[in-house]
Amino acid sequence: MSTSTTTEPTTPVQEKKPRKLPGFSVNLRQYGILAALAIIIVLFQVLTDGRLLYPGNINNLIQQNAYVLILAIGMVIVIIGGHIDLSVGSIVAMVGAIAAIAMNQWGLPWWAAVVVALLVGALVGAWQGFWVAFVGIPAFIVTLAGMLLFRGLTLVLLTGGTISGLPEGFVAIGAGWFPGWLGELGGRDVLTLVFGVVAVVLLVLQQTRARAAQRKLELVREPLASFWIKLGIAGVAILALAWLLSDYSGTPYILVILAALILAYTFVLRNTIFGRHVYAIGGNRFAAVMSGVKTKWIDFLILTNMGLLAGLAGVVSTARAGGAVASAGMNYELDAIAAVFIGGAAVQGGVGTVVGAVIGALVMGVLNMGLSILSVDAAWQMAIKGLVLLLAVAFDIFNKRRGGAQ
Repeated sequence: MSTSTTTEPTTPVQEKKPRKLPGFSVNLRQYGILAALAIIIVLFQVLTDGRLLYPGNINNLIQQNAYVLILAIGMVIVIIGGHIDLSVGSIVAMVGAIAAIAMNQWGLPWWAAVVVALLVGALVGAWQGFWVAFVGIPAFIVTLAGMLLFRGLTLVLLTGGTISGLPEGFVAIGAGWFPGWLGELGGRDVLTLVFGVVAVVLLVLQQTRARAAQRKLELVREPLASFWIKLGIAGVAILALAWLLSDYSGTPYILVILAALILAYTFVLRNTIFGRHVYAIGGNRFAAVMSGVKTKWIDFLILTNMGLLAGLAGVVSTARAGGAVASAGMNYELDAIAAVFIGGAAVQGGVGTVVGAVIGALVMGVLNMGLSILSVDAAWQMAIKGLVLLLAVAFDIFNKRRGGAQ
């Protein structure tokens, strides 16, 4: 009599491995452009004997480079989506001309002229978006044609001349400051200091809430130490900016406009369906189509938005100059594209952030100001900026190859 023994099948127990959080090396690569900006500031601060961070120079840095920051915010979305826009400089000039004509010849109040300018910018963007999205012409060709078309229309509108004598309310958009409603403390504008403190508090609240939401959803989060170091650096930078500006003329109007744009478009790219679809299209257009993304409409909206922001940049540029000139906007598209790539956007699309583009624009602005203070020849300034752009893109490619090897 034989006995058989049966053994119950055993299910191998798989040990649940904890989700590994990204290390400091990842964060160092991610914030490399921010470190580069800090190094450039320190370098020029030393070379200029401390003149770079004079309150007046900081104010000029913001107001003179506002157009680059605005265009870079729109351009990063264009480049993430896998396109390029060469027409923004010409749109800036044409919109500025239309705004000046609306005030000086049509008799519109300055705020109505601003609305007209923004509408014209959006319509121009929609025009180009139509050819790209629904006709299928590459954005490079469409916007190259737009660069010539809108520059020609600017010359027609201004007949090769200029329009000056614009209303004070309009000029204040690009070259004005908030009144000192709260008075002064030790010769410094109290309102500007309050703006700085409020901005830091809102930043900390927003970042901590976002981190709490990630923890609740059990998503990967950056190390706690890195998180607070990043917040601390940002907070100190904001307070330092407010401290410097409070010793000049206060808070420029354009600074508040820029802050609102950065917050709004950061939210759009991170937290909306449109933003996710832009990244999806730039990362893999075929996969996005197969996933049901309406790529044509996204492309249309990308270029329409770029036209709107180019219109705003035209308003700001014209206000800063105090008049409309036919040569306005020259090479603005190159400045915006350079800022986006220096800020970490990928040439192939699918990668980039609004904050990165803003930091890239600040790198360009600090380079311009520092070299100007040092009285470096304009030809050498152009050569240096070109070299910085090349090195930034090379650094991005090196990091990607290194990450792939790991």
